[in-house]
Amino acid sequence: MRILVVNVNTTTSITDAIAKQAEAAAAPGTEIVGLTPEIGAESVEGNFESYLAAIAVMDRVRSYPEPYDAVIQAGYGEHGREGLQELLDVPVVDITEASASIAMMLGHKYSVVTTLDRTVPLIEDRLRLAGLDVKCASVRASGLPVLALESDPERTIEAIVDEAEAAVREDKAEVICLGCGGMAGLDDRIRDRTGVPVVDGVSAAVKLAESLVGLGLSTSKVRTYAPPRPKQITGWPLAKPR
Repeated sequence: MRILVVNVNTTTSITDAIAKQAEAAAAPGTEIVGLTPEIGAESVEGNFESYLAAIAVMDRVRSYPEPYDAVIQAGYGEHGREGLQELLDVPVVDITEASASIAMMLGHKYSVVTTLDRTVPLIEDRLRLAGLDVKCASVRASGLPVLALESDPERTIEAIVDEAEAAVREDKAEVICLGCGGMAGLDDRIRDRTGVPVVDGVSAAVKLAESLVGLGLSTSKVRTYAPPRPKQITGWPLAKPR
């Protein structure tokens, strides 16, 4: 089984970290391929960058030359999952929806801890659109940008852990979701401090994708996610085939 794990930003070191987390969660025999978009922002922290990432991710997946069994969109709260589902005949799993779906099985309420406050509405909207908001106690922001996970990791990790503790103490969350693909690997530290289950979206998405492939299931093509109607698309694809 081959699963494409697509970063939503153009920072290759984040792609590498996401792929490493995915590989750790994957079953024996599952090949993880990490992909970085050809265009877009170095980090995705707002609507403009998110819509740009949606196009870039679809383009990157369409230009991948080898067969694959599933696709994971590794951006928290980002746009584009629906477009991928129209374009592809394999399962598409978004890490936002994957982590929330798993969290709802583990406790009465979950909270998401993310990066900047401006990304909170995007995550709230994605959870609402997916019907996963009813069990969400809160979406909290550390106040530090995505790239601070690399430039100032200790300060960033401490801020994330502090927000997770506050979510459990003040918002009565019983499960924490890591609200950024770049937060992969922080689950143990947060679990030690809070005492609650911590769900990493990349790992959750890998297990859900493997399950869907194993069950022989993929996106319904009857109505909402039917393939795009044939028509001229000017300027597509953006990336040259490899």
